[in-house]
Formats: sequence, C-alpha cells, structure tokens
Amino acid sequence: MADKDFPIVGAFMVPHPPIILPEVGHGEEKKIRATAAAYEQVADAVAKLRPDTIVISSPHTIMYSDYFHISPGVHAHGTMSRFGAPQVEFSLDYDSSLADTLAVMAGMEGLRAGTEGEREKELDHGVMVPLYFIMRKYSEFRLLRVGLSGQSLNEHYRLGQLITRAASELGRRIVYIASGDLSHKMREDGPYGFAPEGPQYDDRIMQVMGSSNFAELFDFDEDFCDRAAECGHRSFVMMAGALDGRAVTAEALVHEATFGVGYGICTFQIGEADADRQFLKKRNDLRKEEIAKQHAAQDPWVRIARASLESFVCGGLRLDDVNAAVEQALNESNAKDPEEIREQLLQKRAGAFVSLHKDGQLRGCIGTILPVTGSVAEELIRNAVSAATEDPRFSPVKPEEVPFLEYSVDVLGEPEAIESKEQLDVKRYGVLVTSGYKRGLLLPDLDGVDTVEEQIAIASRKAGIRPGEPVTLQRFEVIRHH
Repeated sequence: MADKDFPIVGAFMVPHPPIILPEVGHGEEKKIRATAAAYEQVADAVAKLRPDTIVISSPHTIMYSDYFHISPGVHAHGTMSRFGAPQVEFSLDYDSSLADTLAVMAGMEGLRAGTEGEREKELDHGVMVPLYFIMRKYSEFRLLRVGLSGQSLNEHYRLGQLITRAASELGRRIVYIASGDLSHKMREDGPYGFAPEGPQYDDRIMQVMGSSNFAELFDFDEDFCDRAAECGHRSFVMMAGALDGRAVTAEALVHEATFGVGYGICTFQIGEADADRQFLKKRNDLRKEEIAKQHAAQDPWVRIARASLESFVCGGLRLDDVNAAVEQALNESNAKDPEEIREQLLQKRAGAFVSLHKDGQLRGCIGTILPVTGSVAEELIRNAVSAATEDPRFSPVKPEEVPFLEYSVDVLGEPEAIESKEQLDVKRYGVLVTSGYKRGLLLPDLDGVDTVEEQIAIASRKAGIRPGEPVTLQRFEVIRHH
C-alpha cells in the first residue's frame, strides 16, 4: 500500500529512441511495436496517477563532469526538428519552485547541482520521447528536467534523494521518469556495432530493475558500462535514490534491441517505508569499514599525509611538529625498520604527490616536482592539505567526506633529460614535458593511460602546450605508497 505522505506516486524506466515516433520512424517504428505498446501502458499509468509534476532525468540534456544541471526558468519548449519532424512540438511549464528548492538543498548538502550553466534551452529527445506518449493522455503537470553528470553513482543517488525531499517540502505529488537507453552495442549491423558486454549489460540491468534490486546498480563496473556503451545507468541510479527507503514493486514490461540499441521499460509501484532499502546508507556503512581496514594497513608515508589532511579538514589545524608526526606514523604502522624509515622521511628531500580518491574517482591531487621543504615528511604534510583544499578541479574536501577517502603517495626521483619518447615506459616512468615557461607532469602507472603518446599528450594538455609545439622531455621514477 502506498504512503500518502510520500511525494512520489509512481516511477518508470523508459528509453528514448526518436524512431519510435511515427513522424520520425515513417514505418520503422513498427519494428519496435512491443516497446511502443509498453510506452502506452506507462502513459496510461501516469494519466491515472495525475501527478502535479513529472521529473525526468535525461542523459541528453546539459551534462557536466562535476555538476548536475537542473533546467531553470518557467517555460519548456522543444521540437523533434533535429530528427526531421519539426511538427512534433512540445510546450509546457517547468516547476520552477521545485527546481529552485532542489538547487538550494543541493548547495546545503555540498552536492554540486543547480540551475546555472544552461547552454541549450530546448528540450532534448531524452525528455521529449517520454512526453510524446504521456502528453497525449495527460498534460496537467509541470516538468522538472534534471541532467546527469560525470560524478559518482553515489552522487546521482544522493541527488535522487534530494528530489524526493524537495518535493515533500513543497507538497508535490510527482512521477519520476528515468529516461535512458540500454547498451548501444547489441548487434554487429547496428549503428554502433557489437560488443559482448552489450547483451551482458542489458540482461543484467533488466534483471536488476525488473526485480527492483537497486543495491546492485552500484556494482556495475565503470569500464564494463563503457564497453557496453550504455546510456541510462546514471539516470536509473538517480531514480533509485528518489525511491530510497521505500518498498517497491517492479514489473519489466519489455526489452528489445531491434536496431542494435537496447530499449527496456519497467514500472515501479511505491509502497511503505522500508529501512532495508536504504541502499546508499548501507553501502556507505560497508565502505567505511573497508576503508578503515585500508587505513590500518597504511605505511608511514601515507599515514603522515592522512594525519595532516584530517587535522586540517576536521580541526582546522596544520601539523607543525614534523618529528612528532613521523613518530606517530611509525608507532601506528608498527614499522619493521623504523630507523631507516625515519631517515628517509626526515633526512631525505624529494618532490612528492598526494592523491585522494573517493567512490573510485579522483578527489584531489597536488604535488611538487622538486622539493620545496626540508624533508619528505614536510612535503607530504604540506601537499596533503593542498590536495584536499587547493586542487582547482574540485571543491575543498569536507569533514564528512574524510571517512571515505583513499590515499596514495608518490615520492619522486630526480628528473633526467631524455632524447626521445622511446626512452619512456608508462608503467615505470613519469614524464615531465616542458615548452618555454610551460611545464606539465604526469605520474607513471595510471589507470587509462596505456601508451607513451597518451602520457605525453595528457601532460602537455595539463601545461597548456598545444599539439605541435616543440617540447623537451624528462623522465622520473617514483616510489608509490598506499
């Protein structure tokens, strides 16, 4: 039985192929009749629910790597002219109060989301395809359009939770539409070709969504999803967040891949509160335990960096007593060769990088190519704080994030000049690229950097060195600590 006080009255997972519209398909839409018939069921269900607002999360609206875009304004408009059907036109109102409330809540929760950064006002097909079916049967609603981002699945889930909180605060009855195609790699003769991960992804996501086992959405490896060329996973995670802590009855209506792209439709009926379905809380509790075990196994180099970060982020204090920090790290790690390690930390000078990761994604990385302090320990104390607070790619680390941070420390060897890229090895050597006053560095053995050419190109981009500019190369080795 549904809870009358819960703002979401229904939720649906739907695809968005423009070809399903007769005005676009010109007969081809008949090849996916089952998907169209399931869409009609969704539209009937929405009309019966009569929501005040329909929330649609779409992969095809404005997308930033580190920011969720919530469409601003009062009026929404769009046409299918891009797909040869300008006569298919949409005009409706945004729920601007809900958008503004959501943006404020996100800011208060430290979630990077809001109504800024709009580049394209027109509705995208990830929104218009669902509206095509729904608005022929029900149109007495306002729209909230939310984009995805390159942020972690956890953050997508959190935004879903905030959508529900914002709707509840305003007394809205909402329907959530998670717009997203499945794999684009389902057939050799499809527009994107075939990959074995394509059918694997589709089978797995239909099982997960068709059973409302949303906890498993977090278990999809990012590389696997990339190889499958999926479209809607983050949209589905955001919807799962909106339904956090509620009993959900799911039904898988259809799955087709006629054109080489997976199309799946599932419906979700919302029930009573269910603490066992607080999936992000459970995941975070487990993750805290796992990371606490990692912290217990850290060597003294990483312990010093972590102690410095935690002291500053959680207490606003810098570690001024370097000797005391080293002794504490040695004692906590039960180091086997404390004298040798003490000498390396206090007597040696070297450049060092401190890298932070959270939810499998980089959260900050700052370092020095050459030493700027009197010892490696001082270098780590300084750079750990900088990684947490001064990396321009990220907002400063907040105290509540600290239990979820993973650390690595790279102590750099002396850079040496080389004559050509043939003297590099991406696994063994980092690279330092210099052109005039511009200098870029990339550490060795990084995920996703598989060739020397990629290594040099990334280091050059970081320095603002354009392709074709003459450069000098240096290489260096590192000792990596976890």
